[in-house]
Amino acid sequence: MKRTISVTAGSAIRLTPSRDTEPDESLVANILSGQAGEFESLVRRHQSGIYAFLLRMVRDADDAADLAQEVFLKVFSNLEQFNPQYRFKTWLYRIAANAAVDRRRRGRRERGLTRMGSEDDAGSFQLASRGPGPDQMLTERETRERLEVVLAGMPASYRRVILLRYQSELRYDEIARITRLPLGTVKNRIFRARGILRRALQ
Repeated sequence: MKRTISVTAGSAIRLTPSRDTEPDESLVANILSGQAGEFESLVRRHQSGIYAFLLRMVRDADDAADLAQEVFLKVFSNLEQFNPQYRFKTWLYRIAANAAVDRRRRGRRERGLTRMGSEDDAGSFQLASRGPGPDQMLTERETRERLEVVLAGMPASYRRVILLRYQSELRYDEIARITRLPLGTVKNRIFRARGILRRALQ
């Protein structure tokens, strides 16, 4: 069964609205039982988060859009392998994280490692806006710029876990399954990454 999923930079997949309130795992069960159209709901529900995560990992809008399309196509093709014991979101982000790592590795080979640390570049770190005045807007902009610099210099292994934790809002145990790291290692990396960010803002 073939389906076309269109992803473009800056957000993306245009699909027909469906049942957004149904749990991911129920939608997966429906798809596996023959209701393939339910996959559109899964894509629409997670497309923005996946694209934002990939954009910060690969730092290129077109690459992130291509990767997002690859991720959802891979999910659709391998949906039978999903283990309903875990959250669908955890499985989805594991596929996305692996895709980002593979893309960075390919990029390093293509560049011949001409610039050290390029694989650790990061995209902008968005902060929530609460209707600030001009002075606060300037302060927040400076903070975002500082965070961007800090994230750019952070090891990719740190950046990945802190984005999964605070951008994608995943639990520690889910991040451990996504990255295939021990839970203690995940907590340690997030703790260290938070320390780096905290020191940068002081």
